[in-house]
This record gives sequence, C-alpha cells and structure tokens, in this order.
Amino acid sequence: MRNNLDRPLSAVRNLGILAHVDAGKTTVTERILYATGSTHKRGEVHDGTTITDFDPQERDRGITIFAAAVSCDWDSHRINLIDTPGHVDFADEVERSLRVLDGAVAVFDAVAGVEPQSESVWRQADRHGVPRIAFVNKLDRAGADLDAAVASIRARLHPVPLVVHLPIGVEDGFTGVVDLLRMRALTWSDGGDTGVECVVEGAVPEELREEARRRRRVLEEAVAERHPAALEEFCDRETLSAETLSGALRDLTRTGDGVVVLCGSAYRNRGIEPLLDAVVAYLPSPLDVPPVCGMHDGADGMRNAGGSMHAAVDRMQKASRGMHDGVDRIQDVVGEQRPADPAAPFAALAFKVSATPTGRLTYLRVYSGTIEKGDAVWESGTRRTERIGRILRVQADRHAQLERAVAGDIVAVVGLKSARAGSTLCAPEAPIVLEPPGVPDPVVSVAVEACTSADADRLATALARLAEEDPSLVVRTDPETGQTVLSGMGELHLEVAVEKIRRSLGLEVKVGRPRVTYRETVVRGVSGLDFRHVKQDGGAGQFAHVVLTVEPLGESDARDAGGAVDAGGEAETGFAFRSTVVGGRVPQEFVRAVEAGCRDALAEGPLGGHPVTGLRVTLTDGATHVKDSSEMAFRTAGRLGLREALRGCVMAVLEPVVEVTVTVPEDAVGGVLGDLAGRRGRISDSAVRGGSAVVTATVPLAELFGYATRLRSRTQGRGTFSARPTGYAPAPAAATTR
Repeated sequence: MRNNLDRPLSAVRNLGILAHVDAGKTTVTERILYATGSTHKRGEVHDGTTITDFDPQERDRGITIFAAAVSCDWDSHRINLIDTPGHVDFADEVERSLRVLDGAVAVFDAVAGVEPQSESVWRQADRHGVPRIAFVNKLDRAGADLDAAVASIRARLHPVPLVVHLPIGVEDGFTGVVDLLRMRALTWSDGGDTGVECVVEGAVPEELREEARRRRRVLEEAVAERHPAALEEFCDRETLSAETLSGALRDLTRTGDGVVVLCGSAYRNRGIEPLLDAVVAYLPSPLDVPPVCGMHDGADGMRNAGGSMHAAVDRMQKASRGMHDGVDRIQDVVGEQRPADPAAPFAALAFKVSATPTGRLTYLRVYSGTIEKGDAVWESGTRRTERIGRILRVQADRHAQLERAVAGDIVAVVGLKSARAGSTLCAPEAPIVLEPPGVPDPVVSVAVEACTSADADRLATALARLAEEDPSLVVRTDPETGQTVLSGMGELHLEVAVEKIRRSLGLEVKVGRPRVTYRETVVRGVSGLDFRHVKQDGGAGQFAHVVLTVEPLGESDARDAGGAVDAGGEAETGFAFRSTVVGGRVPQEFVRAVEAGCRDALAEGPLGGHPVTGLRVTLTDGATHVKDSSEMAFRTAGRLGLREALRGCVMAVLEPVVEVTVTVPEDAVGGVLGDLAGRRGRISDSAVRGGSAVVTATVPLAELFGYATRLRSRTQGRGTFSARPTGYAPAPAAATTR
C-alpha cells in the first residue's frame, strides 16, 4: 500500500497543532516546516511572514483564524499537519479538523501552563478520541517552569503526563534538553543573527546527571504501572531499556492512557527535531486507527437516492449533534466499516470548503480507496454525481498538483460544486455516508445591511458563500423585522466574517444590533363594542354591523396576561375567536369573515405597532343588509372593529425570553449568577455535573446581546452557554424604549 510519494501508509502521520491563543502553535508549525526543509526561511507571526497565517486578517491581527493544512517529510515519513485556531470563537474550525485527524500535538505555554482554550481543545480531542503528545513551549521566557506546566496539565486536564525531557538551563539560559529515554543531552548551537541552526548530541551535563536519573526512574515507574510488558521487564531488571520504554510510550499514547510531554522553545528553534521524532514514534498512522464507520445503503439505496440515502444523511447529522455525549452515539446508525486500504472502495470526508481566486477548493480526508483526476464521485449530501477536476497537495495557500490521492491522504480537490463541509464523497458503486463533524449552535447575532440598495444582491451572495465555507455561521432573514441576521460563535467571529466581505468584494456593509420582536397583549378587555361599517360609492355598497367583546385568554387556554405566551404560535394559539350570535343575525360565512378580519388586525397593536397576541374575541351580535352585506364588508368590519376595541383595552408589551443554560467552573458561579440577575434573569435550576456548575435561567432576549463576551471575560474563556426561545413575558416600560 503506497501513497503519492511511494510510501507505505505506516509512514504517514495526520496530525493537528492545538493550543490556546499565543501559546505558539503557528510558530511551532513554522519551525517544523523549516526543520523538515519544506521552507528555507523561518516565518514570524509578528512580521506577518508565516506560511499558515496567510490570510490578510490573520497577519493584521497576529492570530490564527482559519485552519491551514501543510505537508512535510521527516525521517522517511510524510506528515500532513493542520495548524488550528486557538481563539474560542473559531472552535468549529478545530472541531472539523479533529474529525479527520489521527493525532495531535498540544502546545502549552511554559509560563501560563494550561490556559482556558487549551482546556477546551483538549476536551474536543477527548470527544474524538484523538491521541496526543504535549509540547511545553517558550521555556526561554522569564518565569518558565516545566514542572509547574506539567502540574497544571495533570490537575486541569487529568491525563497521566509522561515527561521525557529535562531542560538544560532556565529562561534566557535555556540551551537544550536531556532526552530521558536515551540519557543524552541535545543542545542547539547559535547561528548568529539567523538564530539557532543545528542540534548537537552529547553527554548529560555533570550537574544534571543525578536529576536526570531520578526523573528517568519516575518515568519508568509511571510506564510500568500502566503497561504489562514494561511491568514484566521492570520487575525482572528493575529498569527499562530505551526500546521497551519507547514501545510502551507509543502504546500508552495511542490508547490514551498516557501523554508524552516534551519541551522546548519554538521561537528559538529549540526542541523541534525531538518533537518531530516523537510524532513519528508515538502518534498513530492511518493503519493504527480503527476503520472509519458509516451508513451503507447498497445498490438499492443508490437507485433510490432521494429516499434511503437522504434518510441516512439525516440520521448521521442528528447523531453528530450528540457529539458531546460521546462518539459512541453514532454506533446506532453505523452499517459498514472502510479500512485504510487504497484497494478498497473510495470514501472521503469533506471537512473544509474555501473559495479562492482560482476556484472552489474542497479539502478532503481520504479514508479508503484511491481517487484520480477526472474520476466521478458520489456526493451524499445532495445525492448527485460530480467529477474531480484537479487534486492538490496543500501547503497553506500554495498548491502542487497530484495525479491521485489514496487512503490516508489529506488533499484539496477542484471541480466539486455542491459538496459542503461534512459531505461524504464515495465511489458511485459503493455508496456510504460518514459521520459529519458536529456543528455548534451560534451564540451571537448581528444585523447586516448593504449601504446601497444596488449592493443588496451582492451582499446576499457574499453571505451565502460565507455560510457555505463556515458551517458555524448562520444567515437568516427575520420575517417580522425584515433584517438580515448573521449569527456566529462570538463577536470576533462575526467581525472577521464581515471584514472578509468588505475586503474580498469591496462591499461596504452596515452592522448593527438585531431588533427584538416585541408583542402586545390584552390585560383588561372591553365588552360589547358596537361597530358599524357602511360604505356607499354608487352601485352595490358595503354594510356590516358587529358587536365584539375582547378579553385576555383564560387559564383554560393556557394563557395569562401576567405569564408567558407561547412563541411557537403567536398568530394561531395566541388568539381565540368564537361567536355567540343567535337567530342567524350573522350568517356563518360572515362569521368566518369577521374572524379573518380580526386576525388581520393582530398585525399591529395600539402601543407600538407590535403584533398582538394572548386575547380572545367574541362576536356577540350583529346585523346584515339584504343587498350590501358581503364577506368583504364583514372582514373589514372585523379588522376595524378590533382595532377600535384594542384602543379601549388596557394593553401591555411582551418581550421575547429565552432559557439559558450556562456551564462554568464552580469558582465562577457567584459572578455568573450576579450577572444573570443584572440582566433581569430568573434562575430556575443550578446543579454540579462533572466538576462544572450548570445554571439554568430565563432571560429576556434583549439582555443577551454581548453576553457571550461577558461570560468569557468572567470565566477566563472557560464558560459556555446555550439558549432556546421559550416564549414572551411582560416587559418593563424602560425595556421597550431602547
């Protein structure tokens, strides 16, 4: 089994770089590319010259925004690497990347240790079952402490850290590491102005020998406790050979029973070569991970693609939404496994879509089979056949053409028109649906509008393209306010999206706060309002006489003017109509017309023109004219009569409320509760689950704008929340005048 460069699959590594913002992920990636000879000049984040942060916004802001794929060679191995964002607003990029990776390197700041987003991405990797090794970076900084960083990893992430390095020197004096497996010193010589150039292997310094022996003993004991073969050798010889220790570390890493910890300084290019050696030695190849699982419909499913295949996609997507409860939830819809074998039927998962000046790129992880340029593939999402135009080896924003891609490859293809992130591509004769990445619900929204009416269509097209490239962005039009609302994972996420429209299209966009859709309801009604509609313009006239009684919906209708009104059916379930007319004074067809007219009147209330809900209208009496009465006349009478009646009622404004579930560390509960109270929230439940506090509250929607940023600020980025609409509740007068 060979890949594009004639290597066995055992010599392929697909991994991601995970970390908190500013822990040094991109610098680690740059140094890996430099150490492997993929680049001949080291890019710097502060100079905007890095390979993976190629987007103008990334260079301006100095952070990674979009996951970037690169490839390199080390020790006869092909390494496909994805540099992921570290900001919480772009967690979906991490989620989609982890879905297609076999391993990861988690980077930690030697001064700060485990930071909030470090914890978040670690949990994401846990959910996907991705084996990891840890790299403690920035040991050259003032205050750097490897032991403190490892202690924070153990305390906050709860793995078993297996430290294989001992630093040589501290802070500015950091010059190398002691390799505890082979008990050797690795130091990096200074190349002058160009930085560190090469690694030098030597004996362990005299002053560190005793400490190195002690740490080697601690490492051996930790490994022996968790690995049967190592335990047997340790009991026989009271020590472990380097080969046994290395093999045990590989097994523990791949099963998740331990995490190998290395250290260095990426900025000074110290520790990169041992990190690459560890990637090759400990992280799995495509052959070492379980075969990918999917739903298979067979030939009948392909012929009836509109039915069974579509249902399979739906079941997969529903299962993926339960990702937080464990990846095993997908097993109830799994029907087939595809091995990492180039000879097996083709199956790949699209995890990223990007529009470039040269065409639309679809990034794929090939799980099985082989695909060549010009091949036809089946796209499960739209249930149609498409043709592969070109296959590209990706180096961030640079590409090299390939003739084919095989199992284990991460490549980009050109020519797919309908594939989206999460789509399965497979051989037409062997259809399968793979589990798509989970998509989080958006938490922040803004209203967007083109500055000129002539740009409205261009803006709509640009927003649709954004949502296609980033599934965590949601675009919708509010049917009541008419606003175009863009929702995402945070304020920075939306700011980057809008700026992308401005830069790529030269389109000026207005961004504002979405309007809250208020309602009006009846607190105290009126009885026996007499309304007569008479119109005579020549020819047949209009005559309708109605007597209306308006009152709040009662308890029997599960409505109360002082309680919530169901948001799911304001126009229907928030309004009741009945007739008590006797003696046929108003025929039944005119009664229906009166009801229709009353529903028309609900569109605008007397207080602020908001829709009216939560009332019952009773037609108690009326009269007709033998010639001039008609359904049109009685509909008009119903509309105008109810409007007049509402002006005589005591009315109240209702505001939308949502149920908010906030998950925060236990030490941040007090501040979160106080903040919710300041937002007029009513706490309904509080519990502790898995070491985190979960608070449930009902909060007015108008008070939630900016809450995501506030929550992250109060909890150092560790707090999350979700919200769902629950209805409407009375609003204070001050709230409706904002």
